[in-house]
Amino acid sequence: MKSYAKVILMAAFALLLFTTFAAADTPGAHPAYLHALTDLRHARAHLERMTPNARVDADEQRAIAEIDAAIREVREAAINDGKNLRDHPPVDAGVNRPGRLRRAMELLDSAHRDIDMHESDGYARGLKKRALHHIDEARKAVHHAMKAAHYE
Repeated sequence: MKSYAKVILMAAFALLLFTTFAAADTPGAHPAYLHALTDLRHARAHLERMTPNARVDADEQRAIAEIDAAIREVREAAINDGKNLRDHPPVDAGVNRPGRLRRAMELLDSAHRDIDMHESDGYARGLKKRALHHIDEARKAVHHAMKAAHYE
């Protein structure tokens, strides 16, 4: 009888352990999405802190608006990490305008790669598709800004 109780107790413990790990969703089922959020925030910071230039400002603002839209989609597709848009790695104040545009493009490329992974959840697939569209639009805007300023 004691061995039977021991087996039941061990099975209950194993079930409890399994359900605890299965329910633990931090950092989430989509850690790449969380990495992409950091990259998107960081790219936004590089664009937001530039010296104003009438020719390029419209492109930068368009890129920022697309990044904000991508962040909203990614947050909904993953888990909302609750961070502010301005919560990002520090931007090097010594980087010039061309360097900031290039770095923003690198971060947008990285976010695109992170998000563009297999998605089994049908609802999240639509969000992913829209997020990738916004990232692509932000990349086009940054590319246009670089070209317009002859930084390419």
